[in-house]
Amino acid sequence: MMRHQITLIPGDGIGPEVAEATVRAVDATGVAIEWDAVEAGARALAEQGQLIPDDVFASLEVTRVGLKGPTTTPIGGGHQSINVALRKKLGLYVNFRPIRMLPGLKTRFSDLALDLAIFRENTEDLYSGLEHEVVPGVVESLKIITEKASTKIARAAFEYARREGRRKVTAIHKANIMKMSDGLFLKCCREVASGFREIQYNELIVDNACMQLVMRPETFDLLVMPNLYGDIISDLTAGLVGGLGIVPGANLGDHHAIFEAVHGTAPDIAGKGLANPTALMQSAVLMLAHLGERNASRRLQEAIQQVYAAGEFLTGDVGGKASTSEFTDAVIRRL
Repeated sequence: MMRHQITLIPGDGIGPEVAEATVRAVDATGVAIEWDAVEAGARALAEQGQLIPDDVFASLEVTRVGLKGPTTTPIGGGHQSINVALRKKLGLYVNFRPIRMLPGLKTRFSDLALDLAIFRENTEDLYSGLEHEVVPGVVESLKIITEKASTKIARAAFEYARREGRRKVTAIHKANIMKMSDGLFLKCCREVASGFREIQYNELIVDNACMQLVMRPETFDLLVMPNLYGDIISDLTAGLVGGLGIVPGANLGDHHAIFEAVHGTAPDIAGKGLANPTALMQSAVLMLAHLGERNASRRLQEAIQQVYAAGEFLTGDVGGKASTSEFTDAVIRRL
């Protein structure tokens, strides 16, 4: 049996609780994993003086794969976002978020069986962090869009669409206003699309796309977009299926991958056994598939879906009364 090495970053707030639950569920699949736990975030800053200590990158250089809980980045004080720092350092240019409805979960869109895929460029745009004060009272932020990064995210989206049998790719932009930057992004998407003739390609201006996603989300399939629009739209679409406590996230590069829950640290419920580990567990589903453990990935996804369909052991945020451990126990029983 192949043994996988995984870097585990539990995170802050409810992070350690959902991380422990997810590790239990992944281990219950029978896949042999050697977990290397390292700290990043507020706890690491307090204990080691760094938001991302050196041992985090040292571990990831060995394992190449990480599972990450939510972390806290102090507001102000010159600290770079932990997620942005990891993405830049490791070249994680794809932010992938599948948006699927879980059975039994009631939202305004429950009847639509939504199944969307978001591909967000993960390394540039306004997240490059290039800001300066032109004169007192005037600040300029630079939006960076490159041909290389745009082509890479477009190709990743179309290759996934072909592999998974997706029918349509929609590029999201604001090229009517930002003619050069978003215009370059669209040019790259069109060039990549020309090599995937079997997949329908279309484009939508970002504000119209947001309206259409709320009015007719079932008309979308796979969406590809620059960093900022992706940040907004991936959260908007998460709201269609129950919120950030549900959906998984993956940050993928040519040599590394980090799978993470995209919700916050929820310090108000930390340590109370109330946290919902679904988002991180579903991120682990993606991680197992990435590792080539597709049978275990499928089994874990089905176990989560069965627990939601039964409805008996759901946490409070999705209408149940179960604790974190009770939900996890239910998933493991299904496995």
